[in-house]
Amino acid sequence: MQVDIASYKTTIKIGASKGKQALWYFINILFFKNTFIIWSGLKVALLKAFGARVGSGVVIKPSVNIKYPWKLEIGNHCWIGEGVWIDNLVEVVLGNNVCLSQGALLLTGNHNYKKTTFDLITGSITIEDGAWIGAKAIVCPGVTCHTHSILSVGSVATKDMEAYYIYKGNPAIKVSAWVIS
Repeated sequence: MQVDIASYKTTIKIGASKGKQALWYFINILFFKNTFIIWSGLKVALLKAFGARVGSGVVIKPSVNIKYPWKLEIGNHCWIGEGVWIDNLVEVVLGNNVCLSQGALLLTGNHNYKKTTFDLITGSITIEDGAWIGAKAIVCPGVTCHTHSILSVGSVATKDMEAYYIYKGNPAIKVSAWVIS
């Protein structure tokens, strides 16, 4: 069997007009993806203007890439570190006090390598209250990181993560429990 990319057709429902998409593309480049330090309050206001639901006390560092803000929900007091990419083809929900460390990738789409048409597969991502996604870690489509779970540096979450456990590796496995003091 061979992949036939020419037969690929996207099934994604973008959820915004072409004009809104184009405007977001430029806003994302100017205010989010650039390396200059731009006030988080402005970024939050821009996200809200494009349909994101964003709580208070959110910090968004430089070089962040957000695909579609109208498919994003961010709780209170979240930290989105430098170089984070939220590739949200479908809904991404961050609870309260979530930390996305530098270079973390939230990936809601993949392709079915078992089909010659390379069909798109999507799954929403939920990161519950107090969860921490380490630097350069990847959360794959359809994964829920339950409350206060930790995905360590460079790890890949391909399955749901249990509350109050630390995960590491590729694919990430549960390595230990942790208790908040």
